[in-house]
Amino acid sequence: MVDQVCYTPVQAAVAARAFAGRTRRYVMTSTIEVYDPATAALAAVPPGTPVPEEIVDPATWLVAMDLPWHDEAYLEAHYAEGKRQAEAVFTLAGSFEFASVRSAHVLGGGAQEFTGRLAHYAGRIATGEEITVHAKALPTVFIHYEELADLLLWATTADFTGPVNACSDGPLDVHGLAAIIAAQTGREPVYRIVPAGEEASAFSFDRHYAMNNARAKELGYSFSRTTDWLPGAVAEALTIEPSPTA
Repeated sequence: MVDQVCYTPVQAAVAARAFAGRTRRYVMTSTIEVYDPATAALAAVPPGTPVPEEIVDPATWLVAMDLPWHDEAYLEAHYAEGKRQAEAVFTLAGSFEFASVRSAHVLGGGAQEFTGRLAHYAGRIATGEEITVHAKALPTVFIHYEELADLLLWATTADFTGPVNACSDGPLDVHGLAAIIAAQTGREPVYRIVPAGEEASAFSFDRHYAMNNARAKELGYSFSRTTDWLPGAVAEALTIEPSPTA
């Protein structure tokens, strides 16, 4: 069983009851955002060190069912916490073997990339529009949508439990991403530095939480390198109109 639509502990509790005794193994798609230090008090890791799974342990994470998880605005603002608590509910329920796949930022697919974030960057660089970035933009990690689908399939037939990080090898900061786009557009990126504390474009980060994928590798999964597939994803993104809200 693969669950890609669970976002809250309330939804997780319903699923845990519904599938108890009906499935041997349950795999939930989680997110890199569970490690965002801006959304929870987490154990510190040395600067620049990829974040391992144990930084967020679902077996010890506190669950609060009485929060307004039904409210769309609240859920959007607490997306990372909803995923953390959903993982915790499944882990503590013990109704079946449970694994969570903490996905990096998913790219690729052209118009099927529903967030429009890569198209936003590709479109702005191609037309010479500025990109907002932090003065010291830190790296993050990505995964191609086909690789994530393959990893989820692998996770359904594996025998591990608990969280596993899913990201291609090779972190990139916003400048590295823009350079790959620039190589295809023939236009150099135009940057605008945002003041400290101000939000920048989607893949510019002022805090570090790039993931470590060592556990998945130890369990037998082999990742691609981001730079192997990203040029193709950029080419797809350049064929579509960027979303005005990206």
